[in-house]
Amino acid sequence: MSASPFASFLPATVAHLTEADSIRTAHSIVRQAISIPLSPQPVETAYVRQGSRGPALLLLHGFDSSVLEFRHLLPLLTRHHRVWAVDLLGFGFTDRAGGLPAGPPAIRVHLYHFWQSVISEPVLLVGASMGGATAIDFALAHPEAVEKLVLIDSVGYTNAPPILKFLTPPLDYLAVEWWRQRKVQALALGTVLGGWVPAMVEQVRCAALHLEMPRWHEAMIAFNRSGGYGEMEEHIRRLDKQTLILWGDSDDVLSRDDARKFRLAIRDSRLIWIKNCGHAPQIEQPEITAQHILAFGRWRP
Repeated sequence: MSASPFASFLPATVAHLTEADSIRTAHSIVRQAISIPLSPQPVETAYVRQGSRGPALLLLHGFDSSVLEFRHLLPLLTRHHRVWAVDLLGFGFTDRAGGLPAGPPAIRVHLYHFWQSVISEPVLLVGASMGGATAIDFALAHPEAVEKLVLIDSVGYTNAPPILKFLTPPLDYLAVEWWRQRKVQALALGTVLGGWVPAMVEQVRCAALHLEMPRWHEAMIAFNRSGGYGEMEEHIRRLDKQTLILWGDSDDVLSRDDARKFRLAIRDSRLIWIKNCGHAPQIEQPEITAQHILAFGRWRP
């Protein structure tokens, strides 16, 4: 039997991926042990590194997602940048070791030590949805690590209701299992019953792959109990980095008003609407999204 071309820590269903961008990105996922002061053991951290020249660029995914979120964006950005995409603590294919703290402070600590160990130079930091809030939090805490900031339909002014914060077992488990089943059942409907275009099936398959990782339920419960990025609004005005705000003009998850609030709050910022696009321009409109990021990376005041 021939060895799998994918890393052994990935779920076996990674072999079901069909699109070139998905397969290429999955092939590129590696893990590195990152030592952090919050854990007696290093955290096996999943990430992708592509591109051999140009300034450093770091991609941060959204809530309950993974580096596969950037499968279409990566090959477009690596023409001009050395690009990293990392699975944040508690998410994606990064190991969810038992006993690790959850929530934004722990994510920030882990991200800093990843940056210090793997990149160790100022980056163009790109955050999508929850990853945008993570990027803001990181830039405020470690300004030396961030040259510029790109926020894609970013969390910051609107945060999911902290329902799980008030749920006790087994209701908390049932709540996150309901969330998981939404993706699992959608994938089943798309593959078994048919009627979906292949790209839609692949999108759900990529979004659901990390759900098979160990301790997924525990990590989701812990993050939601932390309150997530619900306290971000008061800090946004402190940002002093050049910031590009990209926003889908048909976002049905976050309000268009949030985009305008970011533009008004961040002094050195520009807002660009991505036309005919929902909450995930990096997936729905990767070419135009990449064009704006690359142009912003080249721009100097």
